[in-house]
Amino acid sequence: MNGQKIKRRVGKYDVGRTIGEGTFSKVKFARNSQTGEPVALKILDKEKVLKYMMAEQIQREIATMKLIKHPNVVQLYEVMGSKTKIYIILEFVTGGELFDKILNNGRMSEKEGRRYFQQLINAVDYCHSRGVYHRDLKLENLLLDDSGNLKISDFGLSALSQQIRDDGLLHTTCGTPNYVAPEVLNDVGYDGAAADLWSCGVILFALLAGYLPFDDSNVLNLYKKISAAEFTCPPWLSFSARKLITKILDPNPMTRITVPEILRDEWFKKDYKPPVFEETKETNIDDVEAVFKDYEVLNVREKKEEQPTPMNAFELISLSKGLNLENLFDIDQGFKREIRFTSKCPAKEIINKIEEAAKPLGFDVQKKNFKMKLENLKAGRKGNLNVATEIFQVAPSFHMVKVHKEKGDTLEFLKFYNKLSTCLEDVVWKTEDDVEDTK
Repeated sequence: MNGQKIKRRVGKYDVGRTIGEGTFSKVKFARNSQTGEPVALKILDKEKVLKYMMAEQIQREIATMKLIKHPNVVQLYEVMGSKTKIYIILEFVTGGELFDKILNNGRMSEKEGRRYFQQLINAVDYCHSRGVYHRDLKLENLLLDDSGNLKISDFGLSALSQQIRDDGLLHTTCGTPNYVAPEVLNDVGYDGAAADLWSCGVILFALLAGYLPFDDSNVLNLYKKISAAEFTCPPWLSFSARKLITKILDPNPMTRITVPEILRDEWFKKDYKPPVFEETKETNIDDVEAVFKDYEVLNVREKKEEQPTPMNAFELISLSKGLNLENLFDIDQGFKREIRFTSKCPAKEIINKIEEAAKPLGFDVQKKNFKMKLENLKAGRKGNLNVATEIFQVAPSFHMVKVHKEKGDTLEFLKFYNKLSTCLEDVVWKTEDDVEDTK
């Protein structure tokens, strides 16, 4: 033994340090042993993919990225599989996130911001021409190469045109709240191209202002601002830049500016250089399907479990009288038969935590999908206290939980809820204001 560390190899790639980690994947630096070229190796754990029912989304991400060959989009080179892992070989981008550039240096000049925005629009336009909608465009998903050119990454929430329903619209609520278009939140179906352009408008605003146009520690207040396009351009922006931002951040997708119109815009056209690259022939994604099929991952969708009932932001707001959101999730809600709270935890975790908390309090628990029936085995003043709970999905990582007294004494229900909420402290979501109050 010479004490030298043995290199791990995946196919022809020598694997090095970890450069990123997520819930379902790990990204490592790797090098092509034949050419010496650096790459990013994304490693997916087959067991986790199956456990969390993520096969369809991950397969979509891989298939989407294989379809896209553009200088401003992170390139996917190759897909491989082993007994327990799926390996995705990606272009290694060294310049960091555009988000960090703004965080460290503040807002950009209009000249610099325009160059990045031109590259973003070129890439998004190309993706749309191939029937691909990103659906999660944000500063964190925009990387920079060593020449300072923009690269769009992370197609995990993208939608291929085949997923559009008969009405010609997409119907999955997804994306990061601050960047999401009003029609996506409204859950009435939306045009993927128009929704992506809204996100581009948010990005342009952030590049030139140094902060986001829509921001609030309370998610529901944030949704209200987005739906009304309630934002103010900073005074240092030129008139033509403000004009373009206002046309993009139009809450009506039918009148929102389109890509061809942006390409003709006075502010956008300044110093514009269209990208020069070779169109590739039709991409074969047989290797993607083979990797997933070998592990019967594609069959997972047949076993897919029930999901929480979806609830869009506007239905949620309508639960509150006169749109007074302050009282909607207040734990101290008087002698009410129903109490609600929000959580950023996965729905399954919320269900399990409620069950763990209710059983020691003397309750029999019955579960079906994302609804629960809790019955106190000991009779109270008005018989046995019966409590029903249901989880609603407002956004992919944001749930509302309804706790409702079905039978029994209201005071006993409130006492029970107070004990329950103490046990659920790590589940109930708190706003920044709540955190400040506890200091």
